[in-house]
This record gives sequence, C-alpha cells and structure tokens, in this order.
Amino acid sequence: MWRIWRLFDPLRAMVAQGIFLFALAAMIHLILLSTNRYNWFDGPRKPAPAAAQNAPMPAPVAEKS
Repeated sequence: MWRIWRLFDPLRAMVAQGIFLFALAAMIHLILLSTNRYNWFDGPRKPAPAAAQNAPMPAPVAEKS
C-alpha cells in the first residue's frame, strides 16, 4: 500500500476524493428532489382533477360585421 502513496500526493488525493464525493452526493439529492415520490420539500404533486382535463371547448365567438 505504501508504494501507491509514493505515486500520489496523499493530500491532493484526499481533497480530490472529497470534492468528487460531495459532487456525487449533490447530484443524487438533486435527482431525488426532481422526482414525485422522493421530493421531501414539496411532497408528492397532486394530479389535476379529471374534470379540468376533459373540460369542453368554449363556444366560438360570433364575429360582428
């Protein structure tokens, strides 16, 4: 194991590993926050009521000439 640390500077290796792990954790948290099931800030999104989705089109406006 000591031969590996002769190739790499231990301080740089640990700092790089810390930065990588922090970026990985932030990416995982942002991915989870963008899902409906695991968003712990807003909770699950409520689907729109079916009546609002299937509402009829409004009547056309007659043009006055």
